[in-house]
Amino acid sequence: MLACGLACERCRWILPLLLLSAIIFDIIALAGSVWLQVDGGSEESSLWQRCTTTDNCKSLMSYGWGRAAAAMLICGFIILVICFILSFFALCGSQMLVFLKMIGGLLALAAVFQIICLVIYPVKYNQEFIFNSKSDVTYIYSWAYGFGWAATIILIGCSFFFCCLPNYVDDLLGNAKPRYFYTSP
Repeated sequence: MLACGLACERCRWILPLLLLSAIIFDIIALAGSVWLQVDGGSEESSLWQRCTTTDNCKSLMSYGWGRAAAAMLICGFIILVICFILSFFALCGSQMLVFLKMIGGLLALAAVFQIICLVIYPVKYNQEFIFNSKSDVTYIYSWAYGFGWAATIILIGCSFFFCCLPNYVDDLLGNAKPRYFYTSP
């Protein structure tokens, strides 16, 4: 498939494993309790709520942008799970290879949803809370937010590969003749 030696037979198992890792990263991002925190630890925010102290938590779902960010990440996650299931059917049988480009397109759509979420959240959070408070504290985007970006990057890469795999159907099925880089004169 590529000159660096990535065999299509290996893609049958690597791509679903990458999608599984993206699912795990999205679950961590959705369930993560800390997307953003104050440098001193006095304030933490997740996708779902903002806690200024341990007892004072306010839901971000009361804001339109909070609901939009959560909905975008959940929609991207649902599309990712559907693509993960479809990838097993598409890569196991030669009759189902027609679904590879559809899976690639759906993964690209899921990546767009997640990018929208991961851009809406910090922009609107900064407008709503940080710029209005005029404080000198440092806000740090944390590990759960980073897992959301990691899942999105995996989605972008997998969508590229799923869209390119139909060009190598013979290689994928093992019907291609071997190609040699050196030919004798």
